[in-house]
Amino acid sequence: MMKLFTYPQRKKWDSLTARPSGNVGAKEVAVKAILQQVKKQGDKALIKLTRKFDGIKITKIKLDAGAINKASKNIPVALKKAIDQAYTNIYKFHAPQLNNKEDKIETMPGVVCWRKSVPIEKVGLYIPGGSAPLFSTVLMLGIPAKIAGCKDVVLCSPPEIHPAILYAATKCGIKNIYAVGGAQAIAAMAYGTKTIPKVDKIFGPGNSFVTLAKQIVTQDGVAIDMPAGPSEVLIIADDSANPAFVAADLLSQAEHGPDSQVILLSTNKVIADKVNKELAAQIKELPRKAIAEKALKNSREILLKSLKEAIEFSNLYAPEHLILSCKSAEALASKVVNAGSVFLGNYSPESAGDYASGTNHTLPTNGYARAYSGVSVDSFMKKITFQQLTKEGLAKIGNTIETMAEAEQLVAHKNAVVIRLKELKKKR
Repeated sequence: MMKLFTYPQRKKWDSLTARPSGNVGAKEVAVKAILQQVKKQGDKALIKLTRKFDGIKITKIKLDAGAINKASKNIPVALKKAIDQAYTNIYKFHAPQLNNKEDKIETMPGVVCWRKSVPIEKVGLYIPGGSAPLFSTVLMLGIPAKIAGCKDVVLCSPPEIHPAILYAATKCGIKNIYAVGGAQAIAAMAYGTKTIPKVDKIFGPGNSFVTLAKQIVTQDGVAIDMPAGPSEVLIIADDSANPAFVAADLLSQAEHGPDSQVILLSTNKVIADKVNKELAAQIKELPRKAIAEKALKNSREILLKSLKEAIEFSNLYAPEHLILSCKSAEALASKVVNAGSVFLGNYSPESAGDYASGTNHTLPTNGYARAYSGVSVDSFMKKITFQQLTKEGLAKIGNTIETMAEAEQLVAHKNAVVIRLKELKKKR
């Protein structure tokens, strides 16, 4: 099922961490054309592009309150209860992240500095729809936005929005919901149209076109949550791992899309062989079997000599999700330096984090976990620094500023201090 690499030399590790790559050049040309069309034609372009890409003729882009409430009522009771439980856990995990207490620091007599956390006023949430409507992502983005106190929250999702998406949005207090998807939705939130307001930061996963659109609009001053790509998981399994569990976790990411990637690292060939047998058995039962099979072609099974090597390889790969199916999971976890989210032990499936354990599932992929964190309340905040100098404080620090400014040949910087100190001398 997965290509096996047996005890590869370290010089080959870099090539083994490579992600699948598509025809990015052609996609970029297409995405830029979409962005420009929406930028120039606004709502008119959204209607045209929705008909072209989704095959749906829309007359209204924004959903009214009646339609939202009606759709929310068409959800099975069991699903509502599940969403409510997930909401509670996610809120409970994220609420303590809002820590606005910032002490004022007197760096020297008369010089006081402090920092203040301020919510980003206008944020846009992109929620994928289609064959896999990710209503769980509404919770993962809507809850921290609510906790942060963002003033305006816009949600875009492809037309014929799933009722569970609307119910989750209602739980999060989101009222501005628009039936538009793809790169055109990113363009609408980035540039604004008659119907959809321009936002300051865009959040949410999507296909390669959505991801490219998010990256391109940053060039026009719109912030995004993080660079992202297809879903991925890396599992480290020793002889204590349950092969059926490991296979199920690998398939849970493989079914996301044909360009997803799953990696199994093991020190035990018997376990690796058993995982492959489980993959072959379990994949037959999946509705998204064809998608998972394509993803497994991009995936790898790697035998390594020790768990030490396995964690070193994992840190080099920097996975979106890391599962430690090992006896020494906690000890191994302490050595993790690059990962989006980590799952310890045989009873911590990746899907727990995707849905309801409480942590956020909007995570860095494609190796970006080396430098980026997953979404949190902080993602919806900005930090503003303040300083206040008394006359005495400026007098004490003035010579330091003047000396540094002069050394950098920025005379106006120096003069901003000199002119004030001269004024103070006159008044004495």
